[in-house]
Amino acid sequence: MLLAVDIGNTRSKAAVFKDGSLLAPFVFPKDALEENIVSILDEYPEIHQIIVSSVGHEQINFALPLHISVTAISHEWEFPFQNLYETPTTLGIDRMVLAAGATLQFPGKNRLVIDAGTCITYDFIDDQDRYHGGAISPGIRLRYEALHNYTAKLPLLTREMPSDFIGKSTAGSIHSGVVFGVVNEIDGFVDRYSNGAENFIIILTGGDADFLAKRLKNTIFAHSNFLLESLNRTFQYQIKND
Repeated sequence: MLLAVDIGNTRSKAAVFKDGSLLAPFVFPKDALEENIVSILDEYPEIHQIIVSSVGHEQINFALPLHISVTAISHEWEFPFQNLYETPTTLGIDRMVLAAGATLQFPGKNRLVIDAGTCITYDFIDDQDRYHGGAISPGIRLRYEALHNYTAKLPLLTREMPSDFIGKSTAGSIHSGVVFGVVNEIDGFVDRYSNGAENFIIILTGGDADFLAKRLKNTIFAHSNFLLESLNRTFQYQIKND
């Protein structure tokens, strides 16, 4: 068994894989990494390999049973795409893993991967397996927090679908601005990236994926666990190409 772990900006995600199939996903606060990993290993004693992706410098550096091997994905790995990013060493490992997963799962297509989490990232890989880059913008939670933290009187709200496009109260206006702002941003980016391209697929993932999916005008492949499955695929690809 393999345990895939993604250490994000605010949360960590993990999933147990057996023979390439995802058995169980987990989500927990980033500062509770050790206790949750230990708990998963206790529940699944057959795990012998941990593969880690991190947006920062955090890694699994606590004591583990001797039979468990820990591998962190790095920029030096072999990836299944040609990286055309002008500053390749600054490209986030999480974005590289998502690009790798999209390349391996959807061969021969133009792919746009949208990860809607703390930040919203856009990554484009063409049908010749060339990674071109993308965009980064604030996610839903960051937008709510920014409105509260950088104004005098606006309240801190949590994610909620507005009842009307036109906000008829301060709360309604905030919800409309944040949620419809994100929806229109994503639809706009999709239109720009697709630009009439054939064999174009949109992959939406991240913590806000399910919330956003039904509200977007474009046909998408929404999968909240796509990064974890991409971690597993990237690891298997690396083993085959070692």
